[in-house]
Order: sequence, then C-alpha cells, then structure tokens
Amino acid sequence: MGKRIHLGYMLVQTLLSYFFTCSSFYLPGLAPVSFCEDGKGAEDCQTVIQLFVNRLDSVESVLPYEYDVFDFCKDAKEMRPSENLGQVLFGERIESSPYKFNFKEDVKCKSVCKKEYKKGNQEDSAKLDFLKMGMKLNYQHHWIIDNMPVTWCYDVEDGQKYCNPGFPIGCLVTSDGRAKDACVINAEFNKKNTFYVFNHVDIKITFHNGEGEGWRGARLVAATLEPRSIKQEDEKKPNCDGTNPMEVPGDFANDLSIIYTYAVKFEENNSIKWASRWDYILVSMPHTNIQWFSIMNSLVIVLFLSGMVAMIMLRTLHKDIARYNQVDQGDLIKLPLPKEQNSPLYEDAQEESGWKQVHGDVFRPPRKGMLLSVFLGQGTQIFIMTFITLFLACLGFLSPANRGALMTCAVVLWVLLGTPAGYVSARLYKTFGGEKWKTNVLLTALLCPGIVFADFFLMNLILWVEGSSAAIPFGTLVAILALWFGISVPLTFIGAYFGFKKPAIEQPVRTNQIPRQIPEQSFFTKPIPGIVMGGILPFGCIFIQLFFILNSIWSHQMYYMFGFLFLVFIILLITCSEATVLLCYFHLCAEDYHWWWRSFLTSGFTAVYLFIYGVHYFFSKLQIIGAASTFLYFGYTMIMVLIFFLFTGTIGFFACFWFVNKIYSVVKVD
Repeated sequence: MGKRIHLGYMLVQTLLSYFFTCSSFYLPGLAPVSFCEDGKGAEDCQTVIQLFVNRLDSVESVLPYEYDVFDFCKDAKEMRPSENLGQVLFGERIESSPYKFNFKEDVKCKSVCKKEYKKGNQEDSAKLDFLKMGMKLNYQHHWIIDNMPVTWCYDVEDGQKYCNPGFPIGCLVTSDGRAKDACVINAEFNKKNTFYVFNHVDIKITFHNGEGEGWRGARLVAATLEPRSIKQEDEKKPNCDGTNPMEVPGDFANDLSIIYTYAVKFEENNSIKWASRWDYILVSMPHTNIQWFSIMNSLVIVLFLSGMVAMIMLRTLHKDIARYNQVDQGDLIKLPLPKEQNSPLYEDAQEESGWKQVHGDVFRPPRKGMLLSVFLGQGTQIFIMTFITLFLACLGFLSPANRGALMTCAVVLWVLLGTPAGYVSARLYKTFGGEKWKTNVLLTALLCPGIVFADFFLMNLILWVEGSSAAIPFGTLVAILALWFGISVPLTFIGAYFGFKKPAIEQPVRTNQIPRQIPEQSFFTKPIPGIVMGGILPFGCIFIQLFFILNSIWSHQMYYMFGFLFLVFIILLITCSEATVLLCYFHLCAEDYHWWWRSFLTSGFTAVYLFIYGVHYFFSKLQIIGAASTFLYFGYTMIMVLIFFLFTGTIGFFACFWFVNKIYSVVKVD
C-alpha cells in the first residue's frame, strides 16, 4: 500500500473523522500524552519522544515536496501516522524521522547520519542539485513533536519575537555577494556563489510536570529549535561548537560530505498549561489590531447600508404602499398629466410610476431559469456547508492542532448536504414553470462539482508530473468520486424528489400575459453598471480578511482567527443582502422588472473582485517563479472564485426574493 491510501479505509475514515472531531472531550479534538523518564513511569507513560517530519514548502513555489525527496537522514523503520482526507487534499505527508529523544535526557552533540556526494556520480549530482534548488527557493522544514510544530523563534521589528513553524534547509549567497533569506543571520555566510546548509539543530523541549495536579508524568508544552550550519570532520566525534559553516559550492567540482547533527535540551515550565501550549505560536503573529480594524471597517459599511435600507422600508415604501392602496389607480391613469412640475397632481402621477407599475411583470419567469435554479441549489449547499464549518471552527473543533480537520469537515458536509441543494433547485425550477426535472436534478448534482473536479484533476496532473507531494494519490481520487456519486448524487435526487412534490411557490400578484415594455434606462440603472457596483461594498468588507486567508494558503502561515472569520462571514451575509436589495429597488423604480438574474449577479460579482485581488496578490505579495507554480496558483484561484460566486450570488438572490415578495404582497391589485 505504501503511500497509497486504501479506498475502503479512506471512506470509513473520512466519515468517522468528522463525527469524532465533533464528539471529542477536548475541544481541539486531541488528548494529552504523558511522558516519563525511562524506568520511572506508569504503563500509560511514554519514555521516547518521536520527531515527525512533514512536507517541505516554499513561498517562492506552489510545489511542496515530501521529506524523502530531499537527501536528508531517513528513519530505518519508517512510520506514517494515519492521515485524514483533509491532510491528503492539502498535500501533508507526515512520516517518522531518525530524530528520537529519551525524555529528560539532554544531548550535547549527536550525529544522525552522513551524506556523501562523489564527483562524477550522476545520481549524487542530481541529489545535490535538488538540495541546492531547495536552498535557492528557500524551502522550509516542518517538524512535529507530540503533534506540535517545532518552531524557530527569532526577533523581528520593535523587539517582538516571531515563532515560525518551519525553518529553512539552508541559504544562498549569490555570485554578486548578495545574501538571500536566512543567510543574513550569520556574518560567516559571505562566500560568493555558495550554499550553506543547516545541518545542525539545537532543540529545546519544554514540559509541564503533572505532580500534584492529579495526573502522572509530564506533558510537552513547547518545542523550539535553532538551525545552524556547522562543518563536521568526524561523524563519530562531532563537534557542535564549531564556527566553520557547512559550505556547498555552487559548482560540484570536488567530493562532498554533509554530517547532520543535533543537540537537545529539556526544560521544565509549570506556568504553561497543556491546553494553552499553542499560545506562544499564535500570539507572536501581530495581526490582532489589523483584524479589529477590518471588523470596524466592515461594520461601518453595514451600518451605512442598513440606514439606507431602513430609510427605504420605513419612509419611501411605507408612504408608497399607503398612497397606492388608497388611490384608485384606474382614475389616476385617465387624468391628463399637468405640465407644471410643481403641481400636486403631477407629483401624485409621478408617484404612480415606478415599482408599483410593474406588478404584472415582476414575477415573470426568467430566461435560463434552469441554469439559475441549478446555481441556487449549489449555492445553498455551499452556504450551509460554510456556516456549519465556521461555527465548528469557532468552537475549537477545527483548530490547527487537529490537522486536516477543516478540509475534512468541509468535504464531508458538502457530501451530506446534497439534499437541500436538490430541494432548492427543484422547487425554484418548478416555480419558474420548468418541466425538465431530470435535466434539472442531473445538472444540480453534476455541473458545478464537475467543473471543480475537472480543474482539480488538471492541477493534480501538473503536481504529479512535477513529483510534488501535493499530488493526490489515485486511491484518494477514487474515494472522492465514490463520495460524490455514491452519497452526494443520491441525496441530491432525494432532495429534488421532495422539491418537485411540493407545489410551486405562490406569488403575491398575477403575471400579465403580455410583457410590459421597459422604458429607456439611465446609465446607472442599466444591468451591467448596477451589477459592477453591487460587488464593491461586499468586497470592501472582506478584503483585509482575505489577505490573511491567502497568506495561510500561499505563504504557509498558520490561520487560527476563526472567530474573526465567522464575524466577517455574518457581515458579508448582511452586506450582500442589503446591497442587492437596494439596487433591486432602484431598478424596479426605473420600471425594469428583470430582477431574477440581476439579483444573483449583483452580489455574485464580488467573486470577480476576489479574482482581481488574487491577481494583485500574486504579483505584489508572492515571489512565485516557474510556469507550473503560476498555472497552479491561478487554477486553484479559479476554484475559489467559482465557489465564492455561487455562495454570494445565492445570498443576494434570496434576500431580493424575500424583499420583492414582501413589498408586492401588501399592494392591492384588482
């Protein structure tokens, strides 16, 4: 089986991991592990600390690689902990390493292995070239002890300390003498056209002693390291106090050997509790003030929109409806329109033009109603999935400590939410007067997921060709297809069955047989300008939060601010709804009754701004190089844009649908 995941196992684990995540005793879904000294512990105490290694990634490349791809020290008895679906989809490849420590046994200097590269050997040359590529592109190690990242903490601006959950392979001093990335930390790294590999690490493991607190042994609460480059002469007698760095010349002209060593030190600290052991990593990320600024900015936009909607609902609409229900509309239309614009009769006649005049056409079924209903069904599925996932993340179930849980939860929820997608799509399609129910349910189940899967499959082919660890194994692809066609599609059919059995949604006013002619529109009430303007305010609410999300995806930073994200989600929901309702009202006042598609596209256009921001982020914030990485970035970005388009469009449509039904339900029509 090896690196491939068995289909049956994947299906069972994927479904069970979601329920296990939700029902665990400790909120992040993890139980503490106790460690004891050799010969002094109880049966449930572990004496050996195993260090695991994850994939290596870089901010200059979208392609992550497994630890085994690089020529590092490998574990003789390689073990792979079980991986959930989310970890596989994210490309995490965790495996054991030869770094093993006995609890509370300090090690001053110990060699791990020796790697030799012979001049003229083609295989050795290829291995060394790949290692140099990793240093040139600043690929980072990601080590794990007791499910905690081993962090590299260093000082940044204003005396703050930043703890990076990764550390570089090495660094490069270019041929013009310019030190790149980690080479600036040491003045000894000064030889031109030379690579310096970090072949030594000083590890410090901090533990909390449980004596007197009701549990035996000790629990690990922090693991930090300091990478160093030290040239070793003898593998059996390493010297970890040396100052000569381990140089790898740019030109492979002579035989080369690299000896990897480590030192480990244990430190007791009972002030740090096991439940808060991630705090020192998360607190070092100086983003909290920016997050509050983002929230306040979004709330100002929401208050502005809410004020406008309230003014329309309480003043304009209330007066319009009251006057409309009191005046005999037929008599008013017969009256000649006075030429004096300050005449009361002119004002009354003007009041009768607008949204009230299109009551006989406002519920006329839209063109391409099949496609609109399919989009709305899929958007409903995505909306419910997003809401539940963010809610669980706020409770701590999907914290960074529970690796892959966020993606696993989202995928499983999407699979299980096929029923509301089929129901909404079928019910709306029936309301639009559609009769091709088989086509409707098939498109709901297959269209948008098919587009996403095709894009994802193409990206996976590129990853596979490049030999990246992010390439999804064939067994996992089969498992995803089985979840889709075996669970999601049947549930969509069930939802569609109940949706078609229900009667069509009853409209508050009758639709005329002959369509009313739409008067010539001004520039701002034409469809395209209105749609373009509709996405600006919702995007303004999320663009700061979007920066941190893109950082977590492409710059490999840890994302943990789910409370902020859930609040922004609610603000986005309100903003999309209010902006769409406002523009819908203005268009109806201009006697343009084509609101069905426009309400969906108005808020859905936020996704276009998302794509534009993604392009800006790529060119201004990332240092990604290479055609494959560029293609992968935009391929995955298009998946995000499609999902966001369906999500925001659905919010705007249903807000507008409720608004239009509400205002026309209180109008008296003969």
